[in-house]
Order: sequence, then C-alpha cells, then structure tokens
Amino acid sequence: MTHKPRLVVAMSGGVDSSAAAWILAREGLDLVGLFMRNGVHVAEHESSKKSCCSVSDARDARMVAAHLGIPFQAVDLKDEFGAIIRYFLAEYARGRTPNPCAVCNRDLKFGRLLRFARDLGADGVATGHYARLAIESGRVAVRRGVDTTKDQSYQLFCVVEDDLARTRLPLGGMQKSAVRALAREAGLRTSEKQDSQEICFVPSNDYRTLLAEQGVELHPGELVDTAGAVLGRHEGTELFTIGQRRGHGVAAGEPLYVVAIEPQAGRVVLGTRDECGIVSATLEDLNWIGVDPPPTGERRVLVQHRYRHVPVPATLSVTSGRPAVVFDEPEPSVTPGQGAAFYDGDRLIGGGWIETTARAGAARAV
Repeated sequence: MTHKPRLVVAMSGGVDSSAAAWILAREGLDLVGLFMRNGVHVAEHESSKKSCCSVSDARDARMVAAHLGIPFQAVDLKDEFGAIIRYFLAEYARGRTPNPCAVCNRDLKFGRLLRFARDLGADGVATGHYARLAIESGRVAVRRGVDTTKDQSYQLFCVVEDDLARTRLPLGGMQKSAVRALAREAGLRTSEKQDSQEICFVPSNDYRTLLAEQGVELHPGELVDTAGAVLGRHEGTELFTIGQRRGHGVAAGEPLYVVAIEPQAGRVVLGTRDECGIVSATLEDLNWIGVDPPPTGERRVLVQHRYRHVPVPATLSVTSGRPAVVFDEPEPSVTPGQGAAFYDGDRLIGGGWIETTARAGAARAV
C-alpha cells in the first residue's frame, strides 16, 4: 500500500492558510489543521482587520477545517509567544529593532510545529507562506514567491535547512489574486477576509503601547546631530528606530533621519539622508540553506536587510573574526536586530542577524 503523507497545516484563520490547506487536501494528503493561540486578547471588532490569533480567527480556522473534512486542534503557545514578546522588548531596550516574525518562523511556525508533527507521527508541516520550496540534488532550494508583492522568503532566512526539508509551501507559485479566487471557488469562509498586517501580539499596531503595558523603563535623553550638537530632547530611545524620519520633533532645513540609537547614553543621533548610508555590517548566527558555508574567504551575494526592501549587491566576508557584509554602495536604514538575508538571484541561500553597522565616514560602528 502506498504511504499517504501526513502533514500538520498551520491554520491562522486567514485566506492564505485556508487556501494552502485546501490545495493539499485536494491532493489527497492526510492533514491535521493546527491553530496556534498566542495568549494575546484581540477585541472582536478589531480581529477581522488587525491581526491573527484572535477568538474569531480560531473559529474561522476550525470551520474551514470542518469544511475540508480534516481534524483540527488549537494549541496554547502562550509561553512560547511570551518568550518572543520578551525578546521583542529586550531588543528595543538595547537600541535595536526586533524582527519577531522571523523569530516566530524559526521557533514556532517551523520549529515548534515540527515537534508537534513528530508527536502526531506526521511527515512534515505546511504553511501559507508566499515562497517556493523544492528539493534539488538532495538539498533544500528556497526561492522567492511568484507574487513579488507578497514574497515572504526573507522571513525564512533563519529557519534551519532540516526544518525546511520537511515543509510544504503550496502558495509560492501563485499570485494572491489567484489564491483569493481559488478560496471563493472552494467556498472557504475566509476568501474575502482582509490580510493581517500587524505583529500578532501588537493588535493596536503601535509597539509603544506594548512598551507601556509591559512597564518597560525608557531611556530619555538628548537628540544630537552626527557632530554631537544637541538638537533637542526625547522621552526614550526605545521610541525610535533606525531610518525613522518623522516623530523626532526636530525641524531643520532638510529632512533628518535617525542614524544611531545609544540607549546607555540616552542619545538618539539624527542625520541627513546621506549620513544614513551604511557601508558595512557585522553579522551573528549565520544560517545556510541549500548550500555549504564558505569556510573562509569572500562570497558575492545580494543582501536584503529588511522585509519589503530590494536586495542590494554586497560582499560577504568570513575570513576572520565576525562575519560581515560590505555593500557596493552605502545603503540606508541598515538596522541592528534585523536580518540580512543572502540571495543568489531569486534563491534564498541563508542569512544572519545584523549586529553592528558602520556609516560612511563614521569613525566607529553603531
């Protein structure tokens, strides 16, 4: 008898995960739908437009699973999400900008989900990510989603290859419009549901609210220019991110951007667009996907350093000390705490977390 693959499908109650489950069910796979509760309360009137993981999202996921005739479970991951929230707050306290979606992918949507799949005797997992995944010559190959406006391959840069090897991404070769059309034709109740845009544990879409709710101690201090001249004061370094243009309250003859955050000194450094340019960045915790890491030397890569940013050419150096990328041209808004994803064309080959950056003409790394 031919083995019928069994997969655990992450179902968030949105159209993407619903359509992914429908596609796999149509293929005749043995599926189990899984909804991950994060323990964050989202008001009913906000849930349809704000975030995932609400009570109504769980209901939608359960009803889609029933429509498809597959078993469904909701698991309480409050403690695991709590760890991500603590990481999120700690990064802002360090003057860095966190990337909770990538951490969630690594630790929960793939790592924790795969452990759950093993407990159920399943072969792997599936999600509604817009990225293409295949096994080529025995190794994982991750490529950008066909719909470039929805591509989510960047957020997979830190997921280990072994986890990706046990993953299905049914939507990677589809346009979002086609996914919605498929969901309508299949009679899925989520077909017209608005996409979630916010961080799931920040339903207000204002992380400052979360800082206040969690009692995070702010570091107030001075706003200074790149020469050290005082331009004003601020209420906390945690309220700023690198590249931020508005909200600092300083009027000048040209736009000023946040170019550095120094929480211990309580300083936020503002500069012109040219002064935002980053020439290099050191990295930590490199992860390679489908390729072997270069033991020493340099490698040419395209680097995407934020979600939705266009990759830029750079040289990755792993010759000595901490690995680093050197950009061909100064690159704005390269931010400690974000991921630097490495691409070879449209193929994601790995990445690392940005640790420090060096501005053009600056004497030291930020």
